[in-house]
Amino acid sequence: MEDEEMEKKVQQYLQRKGFRLTELALQEERNRLSTSANSDVALARSDNDPARYHDGYSRLRTWAYSSLDQYKHELLRVLYPVFIHIFMDLVAEGHMQEARSFFHTFREDHEVMHSRDLQKLEGVLSPSHLEEMELARSFRKNKFKIKLCEYSYELLLQYLQKTQALVVLGVINEHITFEVSAGQPSLISDDADVVALIGTSKDLAKQINQKEVHWGLLEDSVEERMEKALAESDKIEAESKDADAEDNKKRNAEGGKQGASLKKAKKDKLVGATGKNVRTETSMVSVAPRVKPELTLPATPVEVEQSILEDLRNRAQLSSVALPSVSFYTFVNTHNGLNCSSISHDGSLVVGGFSDSSVKVWDMSKIGQPAKMSSSQSENGSSQGERISTLDEGKRTYTLFQGHSGPVYSAAFSPFGDFLLSSSSDSTIRLWSTKLNANLVCYKGHNYPVWDVQFSPVGHYFASASHDRTARIWSMDKIQPLRIMAGHLSDVDCVQWHVNCNYIATGSSDKTVRLWDVQTGECIRMFIGHRSMVLSLAMSPDGRYMASGDEDGTIMIWDLSTGRCVSPLLGHSSCVWTLAFSCEGALLASGSADCTVKLWDVASSTKTLKTEDVKGSSANRLRLLKALPTKSTPVYSLRFSRRNLLFASGALSLSSS
Repeated sequence: MEDEEMEKKVQQYLQRKGFRLTELALQEERNRLSTSANSDVALARSDNDPARYHDGYSRLRTWAYSSLDQYKHELLRVLYPVFIHIFMDLVAEGHMQEARSFFHTFREDHEVMHSRDLQKLEGVLSPSHLEEMELARSFRKNKFKIKLCEYSYELLLQYLQKTQALVVLGVINEHITFEVSAGQPSLISDDADVVALIGTSKDLAKQINQKEVHWGLLEDSVEERMEKALAESDKIEAESKDADAEDNKKRNAEGGKQGASLKKAKKDKLVGATGKNVRTETSMVSVAPRVKPELTLPATPVEVEQSILEDLRNRAQLSSVALPSVSFYTFVNTHNGLNCSSISHDGSLVVGGFSDSSVKVWDMSKIGQPAKMSSSQSENGSSQGERISTLDEGKRTYTLFQGHSGPVYSAAFSPFGDFLLSSSSDSTIRLWSTKLNANLVCYKGHNYPVWDVQFSPVGHYFASASHDRTARIWSMDKIQPLRIMAGHLSDVDCVQWHVNCNYIATGSSDKTVRLWDVQTGECIRMFIGHRSMVLSLAMSPDGRYMASGDEDGTIMIWDLSTGRCVSPLLGHSSCVWTLAFSCEGALLASGSADCTVKLWDVASSTKTLKTEDVKGSSANRLRLLKALPTKSTPVYSLRFSRRNLLFASGALSLSSS
């Protein structure tokens, strides 16, 4: 009130004195202050108006799509982080209806690159969901890092200054960091690598990947000894054949039987070529460095060594022009109850893990034999201890193992087929004897379902992966884990041993693959590039490369020494459930839910890496050699035998036919 009276007195004074211009200036200032106060109130009201979020993003989107083609793909990278945070801001402020409308209106822009994230965010229905969802917390906690060229960055700044888009500007300042580079815009094919969360992925991976990895083979391994013995026997055999050839020449000079000698010469030439192939294959693996084992390795029985020697002697040499024979085992009448399957190293045994908590093993040598006419016992009948051996029960051709109290998600044979591991939703791992048909040990340590379990290449040790976000290393003779690998941000879905047994690799629903040192339990490599959960892993025979397959059907080949992706493999249209390298490492086989087995030429990609040909698109480095479709059988498991025969298994799916 006092201010108003003071203003009146000042105005009267100016009128009396005749200061007309000053009076007008005072009135204009009073009007300006009044207008400013009203606009502040209007702005405060608009802060609570959800329409401003929709308008801000819509204008940014229109501007980005109308930009010059040369810079458009870089500017479009800004849209996804802005979209995510505007959606979460609307949810956090309680505008649920507007948030859902905004999400569905612009979702299609990001469906190709970020479909998995969008599926998770679609379930956010209240502010409390944002606090509970790990993905949303990760977005809020960490900034996006986006790579732009200098000119694209200038264009973005000019747009923000010109339009005064406060909503977009706030999101960019708070949640995005730009990495600006001089020169031309980056390639469109690099889009997957230039938008990443800081703190959870790229920066952490760079720090971890500085550590040293000894990726070579074990020194004085069983296979190396056998290969040396085989090479020596081949050398002696070749020398004796050379001596025979000299004798044949002498007899030919004396007018011997030319026809017989010609046939013998052709045979010698054929055998010599085979021997050359064997030595070439051996040398491909022998170039890998040798490392000492960090674990105490079990002794190998003499009969096993003899079996390995026989397999090496009869191994087929595979290449891009010599593809493997494939033996496919199809499960029928599973009624969608088969969760997993695995094949022994020689293909003689096949195991299936089922939703009814049972494990069934088929002996391929007994398939098709006439069944004994004894009465058949029901599977749900009385069990003897923790197993039922049903081979002698009439019509059954399998051995039934019972002991788990929940669905079985993984099963794996030991390298020599005498033991079997199974893991279940009951959070336990069970060790079975295929000789005694009995359960030997129940390993308890995980707190949640165990998704995968794998024996080491030498047996005795095994690794497990669980919903509790950890992987664990065990030995058969101890009921407690030897090491616990913790670090993944979500489920550990698959696990695989390195060929030298000093490392294990894990694939996770957090879209990363990690390599762990079994001695220290430390993460020494972090591989980033997948856009969905990683479901399968495989190690190359020389120990340098690793393949990983994800839920979207993408396969990536990684160099363990550098942590770089050598080559992405695009070809499958659904989940890649299994991967396997051939024995000499020239081929990679992949099995998918799209009912196909695909064979890839690995040798070409590794040669490209060695020549450091980093330029250009890497998507074409690894070529598809052959696609082998099944009628309607998703591929659950693949394995190359020591003789390079490819075994595969899956369950006939009537729904996919």
